[in-house]
Parts: sequence; structure tokens; C-alpha cells
Amino acid sequence: MQLQNVEIGESVRGEDVYIIQSGCGEINDNLMELLIMINACKIASSSRVTAVIPCFPYARQDKKDKSRAPISAKLVANMLSVAGADHIITMDLHASQIQGFFDIAVDNLYAEPAVLQWIKENIPEWKNCIIVSPDAGGAKRVTSIADRLNVDFALIHKERKKANEVDRMVLVGDVKDRVAIMVDDMADTCGTICHAADKLIDAGATKVYAILTHGIFSGPAISRINNAPFEAVVVTNTIPQEEKMKACPKIQVIDISMILAEAIRRTHNGESVSYLFSHVPL
Repeated sequence: MQLQNVEIGESVRGEDVYIIQSGCGEINDNLMELLIMINACKIASSSRVTAVIPCFPYARQDKKDKSRAPISAKLVANMLSVAGADHIITMDLHASQIQGFFDIAVDNLYAEPAVLQWIKENIPEWKNCIIVSPDAGGAKRVTSIADRLNVDFALIHKERKKANEVDRMVLVGDVKDRVAIMVDDMADTCGTICHAADKLIDAGATKVYAILTHGIFSGPAISRINNAPFEAVVVTNTIPQEEKMKACPKIQVIDISMILAEAIRRTHNGESVSYLFSHVPL
């Protein structure tokens, strides 16, 4: 076990400090490092410490889904607050209610404007597309995108037997002779989206794209994507994807650094951040 030793190289007294650390890779090491850095800045008399966490760690454990299960997202929220964070900037939380786990300000940015821009620029037949949610939980996200593109949406309902195993899938909506664009907030082992892609092709979709905010891609994810009938699997770079892109040519990346940069600039200058909920900064 390597001990996290953090030393801030210059004075931060009275400064507005932003610490960027995403919840990926060696997740617990990174989280611990973030907490230690926040605390180091706090006790070095910085005026405000903002944690910029593009992919919030443990975000999926946001409720007790079975007896004796932890609510780890709440625990992480408490740890960040106790370490001394004054403000959190994150992106596409798994559930928006996680903002309520904090007593400090949380800006939950959306990848949606960047996703809309990508669809319009990279899918020539986007006006004849249908936006699909691979599970019922993402219906709200999908309807929002479908409304803004003025296209239809469909939904895939899955019945699960065990935590990671997908069982039966039911497609609700008509995808025949259309380009299906699947949208979700994260993909881990990619079992769901790869099953869903097969289902959409069987139902008559001409092409299938997947657009995901956080591409975790653990375990067999890459080989599943390579074997699935996707035109492209598009993720944002809230999690670094260079290695994954080498192993899988279908993975494409939307750069969201501009959105985070603009959020930091606006927060520092005391401006409204809500412009970013519907626009991509130039």
C-alpha cells in the first residue's frame, strides 16, 4: 500500500483553489489523494476549495438496494465535506439526488449539449433517428435529447435476475428502418448496451450508435463492443480513454474539457453556470 504524500508547491493563501480529480483508475487511491489535497489547501489558508470531479466515485451506490448494503455515495459526500471542500463541480451524476447528499454547493453539469452537437455533426441521417434508452431509469435523459432533436424515442425494459446479469429485454417503440442512438450515463461491462444493440438490429434498425457520458469499460467490455453491431460507441473524456481507443476502433471521444473549464471560469468570477446546461461553450 503506497501512502499518499501530498505537498503543495506554492502558496495558496487566500486563493480560490480548484482541484481536478476524476473517479477512475485506482479509484480509492485517487479519492484519498483528492481528500488529502483538499485538506492540505484548506489548512494552508486558501479562501475556497472546489473539487472538480468529472466522474463521481461510487455514484451508483446511492440507495440501499438490498439489506445491509452501504450508501457509499453519501459516505463520499461526507468525506469531501469533512476534508474541507466548499464546492463540488461534477458531471452527469448517476442520480441527480446525490446533490442532496451534500450540504455544500454542487454543480452537476450535463454532457447533453455536447452530445447533441456530436449527433448533428457526425450522424448525417440524424433527422431520421430514434433515441433509445437501454433501461427505464434513463428515460428522462433520453426524452430530453429526443425533444431537442425533435425525433422519437424508444425504451428497452430489462428484467434482471442477478446484479450484473441481464436477463430478458423488451423493446418499447418502433425502430424499423431508422438509425438508433442509444444514450446512457455510464457503461461498465457493457453487457446491457451490447444486448440492446442486438435487440435493435433484430427489430430492424439500420445502424446503432451508443453515446455514454462515463465509459468505465471494465472486464470484458472492449471485446463485447468489438463483437457488437455498433457503428460507434461515443464516450466523453471524464475518464481517460486513450488506452481503450487503441484496443477498440469503435470508441470515439467527445472532449468535455471546455465545459469544465468554462464552469471553473464562471464559478471563479461569480457568474451563472446554468448557461452550460443548454449550450456548449465556444
